[in-house]
Amino acid sequence: MTIGTDFVLLIASEDRKGIVAAVANSLVSQDCNIVESAQYGDGHSGRFFMRVAFRGPNGMTTDSFTDAFTPVATAFRLDWRIHDLNQKMRAMIMVSQGGHCLNDLLYRTSTNRLPMDVTSIVSNHTTWQRRAEHEGIAFHHMPITPENKLEQEANLLAMVEEQGVDLIILARYMQVLSDQLCRKLDGRVINIHHSFLPGFKGAKPYHRAHERGVKMVGATAHYVTADLDEGPIITQDVSIVDHADTVEDLIAQGQDTESRVLARAVKLHIEHRVMLNGNRTVVFK
Repeated sequence: MTIGTDFVLLIASEDRKGIVAAVANSLVSQDCNIVESAQYGDGHSGRFFMRVAFRGPNGMTTDSFTDAFTPVATAFRLDWRIHDLNQKMRAMIMVSQGGHCLNDLLYRTSTNRLPMDVTSIVSNHTTWQRRAEHEGIAFHHMPITPENKLEQEANLLAMVEEQGVDLIILARYMQVLSDQLCRKLDGRVINIHHSFLPGFKGAKPYHRAHERGVKMVGATAHYVTADLDEGPIITQDVSIVDHADTVEDLIAQGQDTESRVLARAVKLHIEHRVMLNGNRTVVFK
């Protein structure tokens, strides 16, 4: 076998016998080499999820794989997608004035720790315009008011289409997306926020948390839905604080945690390790 391109196959279906064997046999028959395989059967919903990373022979494409795999998919009534890992995901980053997540993402992208192409940076402020220009990334200033919100969202959708954007990353973008926009971009937008919700909503959550004497600060990365901050969770993390930590200490730790959690969620997404399971996610690590 002459090794060619790397692929990831994602499968969701009703849980039934024989799926794993049928998938493996199809891959072998196409002269593919499985390098990673994971599966999960949800006993509550009766759904089955599978992720297979494999190397195909020279000349294999997603189209040729589809032609060969379709009979298996049809027989087992599989919902499935095939991804060519040689094609980097194209990401748009949206940010307001806090730049800790943006700067972390740009560094990880520049060092190929996040293998994606950043098509543009969009912001309702100009705070990070020079940073974007320094990286050679297109910057789009899109101020939002109640009067122009729908118009700006239409402009954003046009940009997503023009740039061939696969993923939108809300790197502390402090604007609420409309329900209509959330539905149009379903499964393609990742957001990050502190994990004090729902206890400390609104402005200055770290100040309010400090007043209550919290013992940990955390962050949650999730897919964006019309339900504000309640989309399917991809990953979370916390760091420990104590009585001696100031509000500034909490904010610093919180921002570090937010950056780390968002980068982890993006990496899981671009490696095709996350699958939606209703309001939850299946994450293959």
